[in-house]
Amino acid sequence: MPKPTSISAATAVTLSILSPVLPETGFLRQPQVLVFIPISKSTLWRRVQARSFPQPMKLSARVTVWRAEDIRRWIVEQGRSTAEPLEYGT
Repeated sequence: MPKPTSISAATAVTLSILSPVLPETGFLRQPQVLVFIPISKSTLWRRVQARSFPQPMKLSARVTVWRAEDIRRWIVEQGRSTAEPLEYGT
C-alpha cells in the first residue's frame, strides 16, 4: 500500500487555479474579476461606465483594480430581486 504524501506546490497552485476563491479583502485586476463575473471585457467596461458595476481604482497609469469587497457585494446584490438597477460610485 502506498504511503500518503502531501500535495506538491505545483498541485496546490493548479488546484487554486481550477477552483478560484474570491478573497475577502484586497484588490483584483481585470482578469481576476472576469474569473468571478463571466462577462466580456467590453461588457465589464460598459457596465462600469453605466455605473451598474463597481467603479475601479487607478493604482498607477497602467494598473486598474477593483476592491474585492465591492465585487463580493455586487455578486450578492445580483441574487436579490430589485426593481431598479443599483448605481455604484455615487
